[in-house]
Amino acid sequence: MKQQVVVVTLIASLLLAGCTVASSAPVVTPPTAEPVSVDTIAATVSAQIDERLAEQAPTPDIEALQATILAAVEERLAAASPESLAKLVDETVASRLAEQQLADEPGVDTALIDLYRAANPAVVYIIVPPIGSGSGFVYSADGTIVTNNHVVSGGRAFEVVFSDGEHMPATLVGTDTDSDLAVLQVETLPEGVEPLPLAEPDSLQVGQFVVAIGNPFGEQGSMSLGIVSGLGRSLRSQRNSRFGSTYSLPSVIQTDAPINPGNSGGPLLNLEGEVVGINAAIASQTGVNSGVGFSIPVIAVRQVVPSLIEKGSHDYSYLGASFADEISLAEQQQFGLTQTQGAYVIGVTPGGPADNGGLVAADPNSGRGGDLITAIDDRPMASFADLNTYLAFYTTVGQTIDVTVLRDGMEASVPITLGPRP
Repeated sequence: MKQQVVVVTLIASLLLAGCTVASSAPVVTPPTAEPVSVDTIAATVSAQIDERLAEQAPTPDIEALQATILAAVEERLAAASPESLAKLVDETVASRLAEQQLADEPGVDTALIDLYRAANPAVVYIIVPPIGSGSGFVYSADGTIVTNNHVVSGGRAFEVVFSDGEHMPATLVGTDTDSDLAVLQVETLPEGVEPLPLAEPDSLQVGQFVVAIGNPFGEQGSMSLGIVSGLGRSLRSQRNSRFGSTYSLPSVIQTDAPINPGNSGGPLLNLEGEVVGINAAIASQTGVNSGVGFSIPVIAVRQVVPSLIEKGSHDYSYLGASFADEISLAEQQQFGLTQTQGAYVIGVTPGGPADNGGLVAADPNSGRGGDLITAIDDRPMASFADLNTYLAFYTTVGQTIDVTVLRDGMEASVPITLGPRP
């Protein structure tokens, strides 16, 4: 299969060039070792390839592949130890298996072409005169379209252009500044246009391939390919609360799929064509892609968009407390804590849910004496990011949560009834 051919080529090219794999033992000649026979090399190669590719589709010409390896590297490996060869082949194949999945039949090009043909009709170009433009996608068969709040913010008229060139007016249904999501509505969809399916929450993994489709710089229907570079990032809200604190959206996806101005609001898709995120921002000094793009997670879409459709806005659960973002070793000592895992309470809003529930904030002068939240509803909280994710996506206004804290070295349970975010 293509997968194994690439592995063969990679191993052969590394060894013929006299290179070694990073972090692996180099192929060396032991000072007193006898040269290893070709039969021993063949047996080692066979065992390693069979072991590492055991879960892959069987290949009838595995012996031919092994012979190709031997022919290419026999001279370089004549004096190598079996252990070094085994480790080299094992680590090389293991490190490349994930990437080679795209090289398997029917071929990456065919898979991406099919994905584009299926998904692109549901990706739209949004024009907001005279402000600018962006992207969006069809969320439901009734003509509901999801995009970014910052794409439509300040607009009075909205024009949607479909992939077949048809232009339609759209009305603004709802917006949410904190998640940077917005919903538009067109009266009808062009014939054949189907909503994009949403992926299940928490289905992404770092290293997974993803595709962005949108309209960068007004170039309609552009597709780019990348991987999930990181999970659990956060994006600061575009507004401040009236109390001066700031909010951030948790569980944001970091990707190296090129995202540029005009991609905002367009979908980030897995290779099954499911929406895993909404492309929202880039981290760049120039304003164009530099390998770090951010997408709103699909769990936010699932949580927020139904509220925007129903009532035009979304209510987030509100605890009314501020926390240390992460607890460093120096802060652990400063705060007098026994561990770094947890969300440390450094402030409580007077009259808010946390205050009413009895949550204790740190002394503003010493930084000591605050509650360290370690779990909510028996779900461990390793950091403020975990707490923020749980409140934003797994709770509702009016819900009473059971907060587990470490207070003065003792574990305590604090019930708190959540209010609406002001």
